[in-house]
Amino acid sequence: MLICLSASHKNAGFDMLERLSASSEHAGPRLTDGHEAVRGAVVVSTCNRYEAYLDLDVPHGDSPVEAVHDAIFAVGDVAGLSTDELRSTFDFVHGNAVAGHLFSVAAGLESVVVGEGEIAGQVRRSLERARSEGTTTAELERLFQRASQTSRKVKNRTGIGHEGRSLVRLALDLAESRVTDWSAVRVLLVGTGRYAGASLAALRDRGVVDVAVHSVSGRASRFAANHGIEAVSSADYAMAAAGADLIVTCTTVDHHVVDRDLLELGRAELVVADGRAPVALLPGRGSTDAAAAADAAADAPRQLVIDLGLPRNVAPDVVEVAGVELLDLETIKIHAPLEEFGSTDAAREIVDRAARNFGRVAEELDLAPAVVALRRHVFDVLDAEIDRARSRGDDDGRTEAALRHMAGVLLHTPMVRSREYARAGDQQAWLDGLEAVFGIRPEAEPAASALASDAASNADADEHRASGTR
Repeated sequence: MLICLSASHKNAGFDMLERLSASSEHAGPRLTDGHEAVRGAVVVSTCNRYEAYLDLDVPHGDSPVEAVHDAIFAVGDVAGLSTDELRSTFDFVHGNAVAGHLFSVAAGLESVVVGEGEIAGQVRRSLERARSEGTTTAELERLFQRASQTSRKVKNRTGIGHEGRSLVRLALDLAESRVTDWSAVRVLLVGTGRYAGASLAALRDRGVVDVAVHSVSGRASRFAANHGIEAVSSADYAMAAAGADLIVTCTTVDHHVVDRDLLELGRAELVVADGRAPVALLPGRGSTDAAAAADAAADAPRQLVIDLGLPRNVAPDVVEVAGVELLDLETIKIHAPLEEFGSTDAAREIVDRAARNFGRVAEELDLAPAVVALRRHVFDVLDAEIDRARSRGDDDGRTEAALRHMAGVLLHTPMVRSREYARAGDQQAWLDGLEAVFGIRPEAEPAASALASDAASNADADEHRASGTR
């Protein structure tokens, strides 16, 4: 049974998401150790959501509530959050609905900015991390691989994702009114992960040419060399931060990389270095004292700080520095654009179809052990008859060929009927018939990979027919 526990920008505050995100790297193993029914776990953690996808080994008809409660406790234990708080926040998705939810997430349909492009990669990397931790299962693998395939179909067949939508692009849209000439803006990029590349691309699309990068993990030089920009060392970081007109942070560290002390230190260093403050391009807010703020703002450099990190990269006290304005995820969320209904509706149709196919394949896989047992039974009989034919002089192999052909014909109808009964939800009737006719009643075992492949191929074929693709 598949289960998803979901906290996102739709049902949780950014403070909670921040704490969940900070502990996400340790959650998978803790989830699988928390209850014996939890066979596998994949944790998806982004700047606006935290989700735990669980594969539960729960007998048919039994309740998964105890395992789910233990999973929530495990998440809270790692993140330092109370179970009651998480239980009242998490959305609970189960069964076939899990596939529809993840496919929608991977396609960007549940993001703050609908259709944003980074989420598909984040979902893929979540599976890779689960593999490295040893917490994934065959069913979770199938779920996440189909999610990646579905997100690509959405991108290729609809307008969703074609416009390079992302949080950083929305943030820069919000800054547009504050900037008269992007080519004159000095930018400091803090962070070198995959999101940093998207941020740099968005900045260059607007005509920004003066970009430097700093990395608290020491990767700035390599990133800078690969992208043709300047790297900022730790010794020069404060001065570079104070001298930038725009700071964009996008790291995954669990502490603040920009705060009031850093900017004030950098401004002091600039004054010592050249006797003047950096050029002011962007308006901002000063101290809490209105008169003092007005006086300070007249001479202070103006800076915009865009914080795309979760956990937060920027301390709230930066706005106490004269001329500094902070644009964080909570603010960006408020200004997120409405969906483009035509493209979004088309995308959701693709997602819904893929989820139905996923559920259909899962139902067929429930019969996999019985199908394998039937094929084994038939081919054991076949091999015995072929051996008998050879012992009687089947030198040209015609008898063997005829026997193999007959076995294939005999198996065809039971295979077709197994899929029909599975899709109708009547697998037990097929199993009862198998036992009545052949005396076969296999014990539960993992689904055969060959049947899984056949079922997935059939699902793809159905999807192509439904969409008119040839």
